[in-house]
Amino acid sequence: MDARRLRIYLNDHLAAAQLGLELAARMHKENRGSELGSWLERLVRELRNDRDTLVDVMQRLGVPRNRFKQGAAWFGEKTGRLKLNGSLLRYSPLSRLEELEGLVISAQGRLGVWSVVEDITRGDARLADLNFAALRESARRQQERLEQYRTEVAREAFSLAA
Repeated sequence: MDARRLRIYLNDHLAAAQLGLELAARMHKENRGSELGSWLERLVRELRNDRDTLVDVMQRLGVPRNRFKQGAAWFGEKTGRLKLNGSLLRYSPLSRLEELEGLVISAQGRLGVWSVVEDITRGDARLADLNFAALRESARRQQERLEQYRTEVAREAFSLAA
């Protein structure tokens, strides 16, 4: 196994996990009191667990964390808020749509990383107790629900009947 490539790959996914977590937490804050907000509250907990599981995998495999990439992900999420969304002073339905699309992509990334890690570490005793199928299923369910919300929010953003 190429340790350098594995380090890069896992740190890239860890940065993406942090970005997705920050984005979901922001969305939760902006959507409190709604069905979407309640669901996002659960999603934030799940994303935190996924990120922590990835950190655990990295520790077990002896892969050091790249703090620079994590800082860049944090900064990227913050600067991503500065987008022209048709509403300068308040949260816009277009912001909600674009953020949901980002979370859909994040779920796809989690599906990918769990599949890859399971495949390349098959038989590795250090990860034998991890249930990669459950991790993938969780990401798949999240992605499915995010797609449902994305469709609803797109209709709202463009004033189409739901």
